[in-house]
Amino acid sequence: MGVSGDRLTVRFRVWDVFSGAELGQGLQFAGATEGWRRMAHKVADQVYSRITGESGYFDSRVAFVSESGPKDARQKRLAIMDYDGANVQYLTDSSSIVLAPRFSPTGDRLLYTSYESGFPRISVLDLGRVERRVLESQEGTMSFAPRFAPDGRTVVFSLTQGGNTDLYRMDIASGATTRLTQAPSIETAPSYSPDGSQIVFESDRSGTQQLYIMPAGGGEARRISNGQGRYGTPVWSPRGDLIAFTKQNKGRFHIGVMRTDGSNERLLTASFLDEGPTWAPNGRVIMFTRETQGAGGRAQLYSVDISGRNLRPVRTPDGASDPAWSPLQN
Repeated sequence: MGVSGDRLTVRFRVWDVFSGAELGQGLQFAGATEGWRRMAHKVADQVYSRITGESGYFDSRVAFVSESGPKDARQKRLAIMDYDGANVQYLTDSSSIVLAPRFSPTGDRLLYTSYESGFPRISVLDLGRVERRVLESQEGTMSFAPRFAPDGRTVVFSLTQGGNTDLYRMDIASGATTRLTQAPSIETAPSYSPDGSQIVFESDRSGTQQLYIMPAGGGEARRISNGQGRYGTPVWSPRGDLIAFTKQNKGRFHIGVMRTDGSNERLLTASFLDEGPTWAPNGRVIMFTRETQGAGGRAQLYSVDISGRNLRPVRTPDGASDPAWSPLQN
C-alpha cells in the first residue's frame, strides 16, 4: 500500500500457505485516500472469490428505513449505507412515513413507498442527483410494494382499488399501467426472476397467506409454498436458484429459502419477529429485519448465510428495518 498526496494505491496477492501456491494473480487498486474503505471491500471481494469460488458482495450498499422515537410514534426516514453499516447517509427527512426501498438493477435509483400525501404512493429516487419523482397511479387508489424489473424500465407493484388489491406493471417512462392479476384476494410483494420471465408474489387466494409464481405478463399462477404456517415477502435470488421468504408459524417468525418449485424449504432463523429478506449480490447471504418484543421493542438489521450460519447484527445509529441490498458497485 502506498500514499502519495490524496492518492492511495493498494497492491495485494493471495497465497495458500498449505499448498504453497498463489491463488490467482496479484491485483492493484488506486484511488483517492477518502475511498480507502471501498478499496478494502474490493480486496475482500477478490479474496472471498478466490477462496470460495463464489462472487463477492463486500463492495455493495444497503438501503433501509432508519427508525427513531417510541414504538407508538416511530419516525422513519430513508437511508443508505455500506453493506457493513458504515457511512450512513439519510435520503429523506422524518416528516412522513417511508417503507420498502428497492434498488434498480444498476443501483443508481431507489423505489420506495411514501405516505407524504396521507396515503401510500410510490416514488423513484435518483441517487446521483438526489431527485425524486412520484409514479402516478389511478385516482382513488393506494399503490405500494414496488420492485424493478431486471430491465430497469418497468416496475411491478400492488394497487388497492375498491377494497381489492392486485398486481400491476408500469412503464416508468410513459406511465402506462397493465393489470397482472384479477383475483378477489390480496396480491402483493411481487419479485421478478433474474431473467424477467416470472414473478413470485404472496396471496391469500387459498384462504391463508402463501407464495405463488406466475408469468411476468400475468396469467395462471402456481402455488409453491406447501408447509405449515403463512408465507410472505418472497424475493428471488439474483442467481435464480432460490426464493427467500418470511414465514409465520406457531407464534414464531422465520426467514427461509426454498427452490423455485417450492422444494427443499429451509428455515434459517427464528425469533419473535423476523421479516423482509433481501439478497446479497452473490445470492449467498441474506439481510433482514429483526424486531424485539414489548413496548420498548426495537427493529435491527441482521445478516445470515443461506446455510443458516453466521447470523450477525448489522450496526446502525438508530433502529433499522426494510433492508434492500444493492448490486455490486462499479
